[in-house]
Amino acid sequence: MYDKYRKKFRGPVGTERLRRQIAVEAARRLLDSAPEAPSADAGWVADRTEAELYAAKRKAAAVLGHRVRPGDLPSDGEVREEAARLGRSRARVEGAADATTPDDEEPVEEGGEAEPPDGFEPPSLSERLDRFTVYRIRLAPLESIKLDPREHPEGDAIYHSLQVYELAREARPYDEEFLLAALLHEVGRAIDPRGSANAAVDSLRGAVTERTLRLIANLDEACAGRDLGDDDLDDLALLRELDRRGRRAGAAVGSVEDAVEYVRGLERESYLES
Repeated sequence: MYDKYRKKFRGPVGTERLRRQIAVEAARRLLDSAPEAPSADAGWVADRTEAELYAAKRKAAAVLGHRVRPGDLPSDGEVREEAARLGRSRARVEGAADATTPDDEEPVEEGGEAEPPDGFEPPSLSERLDRFTVYRIRLAPLESIKLDPREHPEGDAIYHSLQVYELAREARPYDEEFLLAALLHEVGRAIDPRGSANAAVDSLRGAVTERTLRLIANLDEACAGRDLGDDDLDDLALLRELDRRGRRAGAAVGSVEDAVEYVRGLERESYLES
């Protein structure tokens, strides 16, 4: 059973490799959010504010599945350096007529670690880990996300998510895509509370189906009573109802591991082979 009073999860202490991964991902996010394609001189990097850089670093750490202390994040200078490098690389790829050959690569010092080539972007979490591990990683931070007690008397986001999942399992026990939408619909809160639906979709892409992503992406709109004109309206209406019902203080729920293992078990169900 879920124990909301157990010791909180602590993230690993930052390492140089981890700092580099976060710096690269933060730089990629800055590039992707730029209103125009960054120029090769990378002067745009210097215009990024401290707040923009910090937000990019925190989101990058969350998207990569890491929970680190602010002091373990890469420095603003490291992020600016990676952003400048990626910006120059993208400018070369888009504007160059001839591709770089292996002979153009800088040699690696013996015993040293090879630097990633220009244009390299780290694989997403779903490309590096099996999807069930991704679910566990995305759900873990929700234990420390406290919800507004006026709307959520149950307390934290993981307790709410498990309640909604349990209700979904009663309603649709063999609908894996729907069950995952119920279980994972809050994971974006740990990444970007102001845009949690989009953050959840970005962080889960590749680990769930497009139908699951649509349900998560549109749940907030459905809860606001908007007419979505979507093919999934019946599913959204049910998920919205379960989201409202899954807010009971003291409700009995299973653990995250129980939920993940149940979904894993659906892969082995014989009806899927027919």
